[in-house]
Order: sequence, then structure tokens, then C-alpha cells
Amino acid sequence: MLPPIINVMNAAARKAARSLLHDFGEVEQLQVSRKGPADFVSEADRRSEEILRFELNKARPSFSMLLEEGGVVGEVDNADRWIIDPLDGTTNFLHGIPHFSISIAQEHNGELEAGMIYDPCRDETFWAVKGSGCYLNNSRLRVSARDSLNLAILATGIPFAGRPGKEEMLATLAPVMDQTAGLRRFGVASLDLAYVAAGRFDSFWEIGLSPWDVAAGILLVREAGGFVSEINGHSDPLNSGSILASNSLLFDQVGKMLRKAISSKN
Repeated sequence: MLPPIINVMNAAARKAARSLLHDFGEVEQLQVSRKGPADFVSEADRRSEEILRFELNKARPSFSMLLEEGGVVGEVDNADRWIIDPLDGTTNFLHGIPHFSISIAQEHNGELEAGMIYDPCRDETFWAVKGSGCYLNNSRLRVSARDSLNLAILATGIPFAGRPGKEEMLATLAPVMDQTAGLRRFGVASLDLAYVAAGRFDSFWEIGLSPWDVAAGILLVREAGGFVSEINGHSDPLNSGSILASNSLLFDQVGKMLRKAISSKN
């Protein structure tokens, strides 16, 4: 049985996912507007957020919210807050690529307490409650046990359309390609983190992210036995926009490799 807080997230996410999957089947007919350079937001995104906002508020009316589209809702000093991404992977979605997610986290007094990432296309629910482990549907998850970079698969996100961080990212690609078994760029940070928690990826790093991209995933990786920090080693990946997540055996190696590459460009 799912813990009550995960049940709340799961019910809301599945209701929103039905709307997303309906729209995904008619992706060519979606109305799309530009939110910024190469950053699209769809009507599907807005509808998903509306459903999540309604369902989560109905279940926990005392919680405030941080939403990708809607911003802050409720009192900012509330003890409990939802952090919500109604459609992570909008660009994939709008191009008919079946790789996107819904991400929901619960924060209590500034600490991540529960998180869920739902992949509607694969019907995979990654979830964790602080101190209780990380799960995929009903199966317990652990990060990978690989301890050698030459056996490791790393994932990242690459800045596009003039977003900041291009030089730093380009600097990191050469050593990663030289020293690891492979690099993946799937375009959905929440699922990249879930895949680290599941041992599918060994490490993930990115810059320029927002709290709703990473909140649930940070908790998942930690509850699966992995480590998460900023790339520079500092301890606020939720709010800094910089994140490194890894199994415990590769965390230091990957961090040193990335920091050395970035420092060489500065």
C-alpha cells in the first residue's frame, strides 16, 4: 500500500496524465504559444497544471504551491508546500516523442519529505518518502553499484537557444566522452534523476534548472542510496539551478571530473 501522501500525489498525477495522453495522441492539433526562445508551453501543459492544482488543493488545502506556470500559490510561510511540474519534457511532448513526466514533491519546513515522478507513456511511478526508501511502482530501488567511470552511463541536459551555461557544458562533454561508457541527453531532468535512482543511469548533471525540475528527483536519488549536490559541491541543488546526482561510488569521481573541466574554461 502506498503511503497516504503518495496516494494523494498518485491520484492527482494519474488524473492529469489522462488529459496529457489524450492530447499527446492529437499532438498535431495542439495550440502552442511561445513562452521564450525555444521554450514552448502547450495547452496540454496548462490543463495538466490546472488538474494537479485542483486535486492537490482538494486533498491538502493547507499546503501552498510552487507551480511551473502558475508560480507561488498560497501563503509563502506555510509549513507544507507542493512543488509541481505538470509536464516535464514539453518539447518532447510537442514533437511526438513519448518521453515526458509529471513531477510532484512535498516540502515541509524547507525539507523535501515526499516525491513522485510519473511517466504516463510507460506507466512507471517513481516515488519516495523521506526515511522510507525509493520505489518504482511496488519495487524497491537502489542506485547502481558501478564504481568505474569506463563502465558508467551519464546523463545530462544541454543548454539550447541562447540559454546560459553553454561554455561550461561544452567543457564537460570532452572528458565525459573520453572517460565513460556513454552519454545520454533525453530532455527530461525529472526522469533523468529517477533513472539514477533506479540504477539505469549512474550519474546525472545539469545547470540552469528550476526547483520543479528537480525537487522530487533529489529525494528519490537520496532515498535510493545516491548522493546529490550542486556541481561545485555546494549543498543547495534545489534552488541553485546546478545539480549533480550519482551513485555513491562515482559521486566524487564525476564531481572532480566536471569541476576540473569547468575550471579549465574560466
